Amino acid sequence: GWTVERKENKAEGKCLIEALDAILPPTRPTDKALRLPLQDVYKIGGIGTVPVGRVETGVLKPGMIVTFAPTALTTEVKSVEMH
Repeated sequence: GWTVERKENKAEGKCLIEALDAILPPTRPTDKALRLPLQDVYKIGGIGTVPVGRVETGVLKPGMIVTFAPTALTTEVKSVEMH
């Protein structure tokens, strides 16, 4: 931390690295419905169609049956990868 003495008062605070270390990451709302905005879709030979996106709420696990809006396309999740 740091401290500065002035005529009128005293000021103190954390150093930048201490302040950054004190920040807690936001909790993910895993108790809500799955929302996964798609960023891209790849068609890979021998694998199939691979949608790419980020889970905003909910949980995504292999074996789940998911429905893509607005087309109401339903499919099973075969695998999940994080990069």
